[in-house]
Amino acid sequence: MDIKRKLVVIGGSAGSLEVIMHILPSLDAKLNIPVIIVIHRKNAYESLLARLLSSKTSLIVKEAEEKENILPGHIYLAPADYHLLIEKNFTFSLDYSEKINFSRPSIDVTFECAAEAYESNLVCILLSGANADGVEGLKTVKKYNGIAAIQDPTSAEVSFMPQQALQQVPIDHIFKEAEIADFINNL
Repeated sequence: MDIKRKLVVIGGSAGSLEVIMHILPSLDAKLNIPVIIVIHRKNAYESLLARLLSSKTSLIVKEAEEKENILPGHIYLAPADYHLLIEKNFTFSLDYSEKINFSRPSIDVTFECAAEAYESNLVCILLSGANADGVEGLKTVKKYNGIAAIQDPTSAEVSFMPQQALQQVPIDHIFKEAEIADFINNL
């Protein structure tokens, strides 16, 4: 790939946390792009998840905050029970509007606004999950010439989410769990 991508967004639901726990230790400590993670989760696990993921990487892991600048070398988590929006000035906004695909945060919402802000400088990766959240977002990513990737449905703990994307979106990359970190490091 000859175009330098400026943002990676990873979305997942059921079965995706294990994949993320596998990816983080393999990310380059000098990674020069931001990574945003949107996982369907319960409010009670809000602070625990950031601490758990921080223990797996030397990169800064934190929950995204309202109006915060998106910085390279950081891993941002979508806060529980908020949609994570990415503004065109490359800052975050948090939104408490209705759930989408029974989810808040919605992967679709973050993928879509990231595509509008970063256009072709965006990579979105959809992992394991039990609903179709993320599929519409990947369609928007492709509309803006970003890269749409999925976890191989045959290796996903819950294959529905990546399988739906594969059936509905022109996917650029299909990854086994062990291939994702290398791909991100090589961006």
